[in-house]
Amino acid sequence: MIIMLGAMNTLTATAKNNSGTRINLWQKKPPHKNGNEKDTAWVRVFLPEKGRANGKAVVICPGGGYSHLAINHEGLDWAPFFNNLGIAAIVLHYRMPNGDHRVPIEDAEAAIRLVRANAKAWNIDTGKVGIMGSSAGGHLASTIATHSTGDAKPDFQILFYPVITMDPGFTHRGSHDNFLGKDPKKKDEKLFSNDMQVTRTTPRAWIALSDDDATVPAANGFNYYFECYRHDVPASLHVYPTGGHGWGIRPSFFFHNEMMQELRAWLLSF
Repeated sequence: MIIMLGAMNTLTATAKNNSGTRINLWQKKPPHKNGNEKDTAWVRVFLPEKGRANGKAVVICPGGGYSHLAINHEGLDWAPFFNNLGIAAIVLHYRMPNGDHRVPIEDAEAAIRLVRANAKAWNIDTGKVGIMGSSAGGHLASTIATHSTGDAKPDFQILFYPVITMDPGFTHRGSHDNFLGKDPKKKDEKLFSNDMQVTRTTPRAWIALSDDDATVPAANGFNYYFECYRHDVPASLHVYPTGGHGWGIRPSFFFHNEMMQELRAWLLSF
């Protein structure tokens, strides 16, 4: 399978099996480095059966506090759910920022561009490419949704218990420090407080979180939903009474079945 990344270099898929097709995002050196040459950016592409594909695709950003990735229950394990709905799932292994926020952002934007560049071959509609993220991955997804433009801007967003703000009073401190550094400028904290960056052109959103989340304050998701509402952005907020943080697609989450049904209905509503 030959993969084209926009007008950039031709990439070749390195493996295809039940684990999806792995594609390295940067054939040459990425625009910015994070100081760890072993930390590379790649995606695994899971495509639905051709006859079932409905044109939608979602780039999935696992969480991990911008220090590591919960690649399974917040990433790879989601592929069958989306494929069964006819949606392509592209799981992103983005590089850790190590204080340079440009690193994961450029990886996520490259992943979206990769999907759109291969839209015809993968039976994807270029106007139906979304992004999903959990926890710190939710911050990355909402950053792309509120900051990116052109062929890197997603058409919808799915956020699980997301880190939204970089305000020290409400953020997840580890994500804040890893993304911006331990002593960032106030203007950068404001710039990447994504509730403050919502506009009328922000893509529609589905947000899920637990009221008893002691890791990422629920105010992150609440405030993002409110700003979407205030700017006439279609949004759906799902607050579960218990569950804490980091449940992803694990069936052990008490409200797992309800969450899956609600997400399924939303995805099929547009």
